[in-house]
Amino acid sequence: MGFAILLAPEAVEDLRALKANVRAAVRIALEAHLRHEPRKTSRSRIKRLRGLHRPQYRLRVGEVRVFYDVSGSTVEILAIVAKSEAQAWLAQFGSRE
Repeated sequence: MGFAILLAPEAVEDLRALKANVRAAVRIALEAHLRHEPRKTSRSRIKRLRGLHRPQYRLRVGEVRVFYDVSGSTVEILAIVAKSEAQAWLAQFGSRE
């Protein structure tokens, strides 16, 4: 059985703001990588964020970064931001342990 993928209201807005082709790529990546193994880190795609309590993970989709938490059988997408804005987003919204 797969994980439930929930988008925070901010993430829904982020997704809507993307170009159609990028939005499609993000949706495909969410299904492919987060539906069944959201905690499976890899060299390029999924990264566990160290020193942060929230978000726990980052998924790379081209020039877009998806920040998310895993709780039980639920994956909560917190934000979908451009690579160039990722550090600023983490500095503002990421919470330290």
